[in-house]
Amino acid sequence: MPILFRSTPVVEPFTFDSLGNHWEQDRISRPKGYPFYHYLQTESGTGAVKVDGKTYLLHENEGILIAPFLRHSYEKQGEEPWFTLFAVFTGTVESSIPQMLGNRRVILTHPDQGKRIAVILSESIRKYETLPVDEKQLSIDCYRLLMNFVDGVHTRKLAEDPLYQRYVEPVIREIESHYDLDLTVEALSRQVYITPQYLTRLFRRFLNCSTYEYLTSCRIRRAKEFLITNPRMEIQQIARMAGFSDASHFIAIFRKTTGLTPLEFRKLN
Repeated sequence: MPILFRSTPVVEPFTFDSLGNHWEQDRISRPKGYPFYHYLQTESGTGAVKVDGKTYLLHENEGILIAPFLRHSYEKQGEEPWFTLFAVFTGTVESSIPQMLGNRRVILTHPDQGKRIAVILSESIRKYETLPVDEKQLSIDCYRLLMNFVDGVHTRKLAEDPLYQRYVEPVIREIESHYDLDLTVEALSRQVYITPQYLTRLFRRFLNCSTYEYLTSCRIRRAKEFLITNPRMEIQQIARMAGFSDASHFIAIFRKTTGLTPLEFRKLN
């Protein structure tokens, strides 16, 4: 039952923070969630996963991907042991994962997907156990695994909707490219010639969040990257780089969003 943890700095676009298989799963409870996207899949037995008040049963080759800092717990069902495989995702472009996944916070996989994922994960574990470790190839494996969660139908529907194309997509590009500038919802709405209220209604319709929540989420994701990849950088500098006006405001928003202070998050990771 190998369980492998990353022991090197995050330098690849996508990489595993940890991964493992053939693990007899204990009961886990995370009231504040987990700092990274993580995936859990049943190899044998059955497990119940509770996420934000909903319960999902995972049978053989069925799995669930859970977004960062989403309250959850899981435990086996029945008398038989529950064996699982898992993967935790990070990387220098970790902030792009929500957009890849259509901003879905919980994704379930069916048995056919699970079989493909199990093969990729087993290959990755073998690469970790072969020295020297090929970090670039593991990054490719990580991306391959993530692509199993991309819903092509969902993303195509967004791309084909004229309201999304005309108003939401340009604002997303502006946020992702210039999150470090003094962006406001009012200024963003002016760029696409609609009111802030209508822009927020469109964001809620397509992405299930307000424009401000998307902007804040983008900045927090960038701050998390800076905290991990620049362990000696001062919090004040990270706040500025992530687009926050001052360090105290950054710390308050970070804690409200993640349940941790920036320093606590850095120590955890």
